[in-house]
Amino acid sequence: MSDPLSDVLSLLRVESTRSTRLEARGPWALSFPAHHHIVFGAVLEGGMILTLSDGAEPVTLAAGDCYLLTRGRPYRMGNGARVRAESGRAVFEQRLGDDGVVRYGEGPLGLVWAGGSFRLEAESGDFLLNFLPPIIHLPSGTIDGSPLRAAYGLIRAETADRKPGASAIAGSIANIFMVQMLRAFLERSDRPSGWLGAMSDQRIGRALIAIHRDYARPWTVEQLAGLSGMSRTAFAVRFRTLVGVAPLEYLSGWRMAVAKAAILKGEHLSDVAEKIGYSSDAAFNAAFKRATGQSPGKFRPA
Repeated sequence: MSDPLSDVLSLLRVESTRSTRLEARGPWALSFPAHHHIVFGAVLEGGMILTLSDGAEPVTLAAGDCYLLTRGRPYRMGNGARVRAESGRAVFEQRLGDDGVVRYGEGPLGLVWAGGSFRLEAESGDFLLNFLPPIIHLPSGTIDGSPLRAAYGLIRAETADRKPGASAIAGSIANIFMVQMLRAFLERSDRPSGWLGAMSDQRIGRALIAIHRDYARPWTVEQLAGLSGMSRTAFAVRFRTLVGVAPLEYLSGWRMAVAKAAILKGEHLSDVAEKIGYSSDAAFNAAFKRATGQSPGKFRPA
């Protein structure tokens, strides 16, 4: 049976992926500018401090810790030394060895890190990223015995030595790592806001599953409330509190996300309209333009 997270992930279109390994020695610090991709990382040995530019408290990471940076904000990584941060991009470009390892600094080895980034097509990624915090940090102890630990092992193994086919497998590993990070994040007690957190609510979760399973159906708030075992008013209030939008607004948003993905795949506009529950092309065109600011025809790539 499908679930909302799987549905959203199935629409994600990864445009590009890169991954590498960093070995840092002595006092060091690297800074990275604003970016348009998701950054993922895992500390394999040693430790580091990760700081976002938004004034949030620095995050200390130890061996076995994993993280995602989701909002594209500038950030700095280092060992806490009071040194001028060098450009991370320049260091990664200039010091990347033939074995796929970036070696930086002098002195005792203080960090072995593996990670990279992948860019999601904006149209497919926004539905997911808008509900995630700027940084997701999962300490080593929280992932022991979980599938994320296996994904961590994949990253460790694949970045240890650049074997034939490394570039081809990088995208698959990045996807596996992101999915397992999100699953582990959802299982924590401090649930995220929006539909991601609401999935684990026993009542509202039923409505979300119904919407994702049958988004073409002309759902009413009463029907969704009935599935959730709640009165219409109580359901509407709880849904908005947990998800952040009204039930039918969420339904419309999910339909548009499905429509965007279908259009980008080249599906005929009439088929897309029918697929997501619109009885006429005109009604679909109006709804799509209201949601995106442009018609489906203009949205379709040339």
